[in-house]
Amino acid sequence: MQLHPRHFGRNLRENIVSKLMKDVEGTCSGRHGFVVAITGIENVGKGLIRDGAGFVTFPVKYQCIVFRPFKGEILEAVVTMVNKMGFFAEAGPVQIFVSNHLTPDDMEFQSGDLPNYTTSGGSVKKKIVK
Repeated sequence: MQLHPRHFGRNLRENIVSKLMKDVEGTCSGRHGFVVAITGIENVGKGLIRDGAGFVTFPVKYQCIVFRPFKGEILEAVVTMVNKMGFFAEAGPVQIFVSNHLTPDDMEFQSGDLPNYTTSGGSVKKKIVK
């Protein structure tokens, strides 16, 4: 964690934790997934001054809650938009697009006030709820 010297003083640890939460929560990395929340700080190490910049880099070890969906995993999602190309849904911080080519063959797009996908018998619908 890099910190400008103006944040040094009695509240140094609190400033490091605050900046960590601001910079890390809500980000995504391919290795770990989406960082939903930092739940604890295990250790804040000694700072190392960066030459020529004035900033200090502090090693911080922390625990967090991550969201990392895997291929084939079933997620609960909310449909946010339906169009003739397919539909969009959100599962936590992940936006999902399902192409109409991946829907069953008997489902057809129905336009109108509430666009949806309906089976030929009309029994199953996927639609946007406002």
